[in-house]
Amino acid sequence: QVQLVESGGGLVQAGGSLRLSCAASGRTFRSYAMGWFRQAPGKEREFVAAISWRGLSTYYADSVKGRFTVSRDNAKNTVYLQMNSLKPGDTAVYYCAASISTSYSGSQLLADFGSWGQGTQVTVSS
Repeated sequence: QVQLVESGGGLVQAGGSLRLSCAASGRTFRSYAMGWFRQAPGKEREFVAAISWRGLSTYYADSVKGRFTVSRDNAKNTVYLQMNSLKPGDTAVYYCAASISTSYSGSQLLADFGSWGQGTQVTVSS
């Protein structure tokens, strides 16, 4: 089992930027893909971005392509989500999660991820 702790959320104006971090401990972090998801009030949790275990492949939801960048530092057991050009529609609690399988290939399904963090609130004002 891997333990995950997100940080970096906050209140930002539309057009601004935030960088989220997710620190991992426990099972071998570098063997698994990592994903970011978000959940807005009254909505289901949705996929945002993911990165393969070596960081060579990245995947994004259409709604954030070109604005968000996912990266990881396996030496620090940390994955990041750089969010630029933020919109009010990006307001949500953001969660990181580790892939269940070591053979992750871009799935956006929640069921393919486990070991969820507690989340960090991102609020974008208009």
